[in-house]
Amino acid sequence: MEILLKDPILRDIGRQMYELIGRLYPICRSITGEGVRDTLEIIREHIPLEVHEVPTGTRVFDWTVPEEWNIRDAYIKNSKGEKIVDFRKTNLHVLGYSVPVRGKFSLEELREHIFTSPEHPDRIPYRTSYYNRNWGFCMSHVRYEQLEEDTYEVVIDSELKKGSLTYGEMYIKGACEEEVLFTCYTCHPSMCNDNLSGIALLTLLAKKLSGIDLKYSYRFLFIPETIGAVTWLCLNENNVSRIKCGLGAYCLGDRGGLTYKRSRSGDAIIDRIAEKVLGDSGQPHRIIDFNPAYGSDERQFCSPGFDLPVGSLTRSPSHVFDEYHSSADNLDAVSAEHLADSMEKYIEIVSVIENDGKYESLNPKCEPQLGKRGLYSKIGSKYSKTENEADEMAMLWVLNMSDGTYSVLDIAVRSGMTFREIKSAADILSRNGLLRKVEE
Repeated sequence: MEILLKDPILRDIGRQMYELIGRLYPICRSITGEGVRDTLEIIREHIPLEVHEVPTGTRVFDWTVPEEWNIRDAYIKNSKGEKIVDFRKTNLHVLGYSVPVRGKFSLEELREHIFTSPEHPDRIPYRTSYYNRNWGFCMSHVRYEQLEEDTYEVVIDSELKKGSLTYGEMYIKGACEEEVLFTCYTCHPSMCNDNLSGIALLTLLAKKLSGIDLKYSYRFLFIPETIGAVTWLCLNENNVSRIKCGLGAYCLGDRGGLTYKRSRSGDAIIDRIAEKVLGDSGQPHRIIDFNPAYGSDERQFCSPGFDLPVGSLTRSPSHVFDEYHSSADNLDAVSAEHLADSMEKYIEIVSVIENDGKYESLNPKCEPQLGKRGLYSKIGSKYSKTENEADEMAMLWVLNMSDGTYSVLDIAVRSGMTFREIKSAADILSRNGLLRKVEE
């Protein structure tokens, strides 16, 4: 899908996001460990991230924070001393959370610990075993089928120990305590679209919002998937009532069209805003209903005990894009152009959140005369824009619907006009003494 971005600032942000992804790409991340800390330290070069450590063994609802996992090296050598699998060439070669192993194994014994993707024979799959003690290697199916009967030396130089789960958090205080939540996950190793695109986008979005006068407060979470969301919700249960709405950010750099997954309720404010922004864009997109069987941390934020107004805005959802959970999800799978396009939509969503509001007409009995105020075309029956660029049709919609109960978003949805058109009309009418904003 071709996207023409005319804004040089937005293009530059796309380039910065792509460069940040390239820097983070080699790091071996998991749900705990030094890889997560290294990732957060790089993010801290861009934004003032607060890093939290939650000790191993901490009970978080029905879960327990697991042991911390770190890995230094791993390989399989044949009897000739040749490395047929090498963690240092790609960290996807090792089953995530593999226990330490040193020994010699026959091919038959080794096969039980090798994972491939026959449907994509040239790719190395991404596999994990977080909560079941195991060890293993991932390799291309082509290479797997070439293995010969032999005695293989196996080394996984890893460590499972009492440590902590690490996550990052940034809070931007606005004029009110109501919060907008943005969240991404930090637990995937070298995969660009399904992981790093969300990290890069939220890092640059948080940076862009810093220093701006904002109506709402904004919270950015950089957390390991599932266990991180469960942990954060458990530790912050008393404060989640402040969350006005939120979005999960992941899979935002591929070349597919944008996809919005609704919140559990299906009609939350974030659902209406995201659907309007995508509709106003004029670009191909998809709106899908909430489904607890797939997705990311919106499943935790939308669990029935919280039922928060949190959706997710991705490009191709994780279960759809071809390179999913494999070595093919590399720097070629994302582009600065599509990262910038995703950022544009997130910025537009923030703009709607910040600028939505209700108005009350100060001249509610019949239409006010717009012509004498210079707000209406001098030629009757001609639909045009006036000198101050107010759309006459938008003004008529705003005047008619502004009884203090309909918001700008409500009017934009009902009229079929863009949010920007309706907000611009409301601003012009307010400046001309025909509307007043209703204080919330």
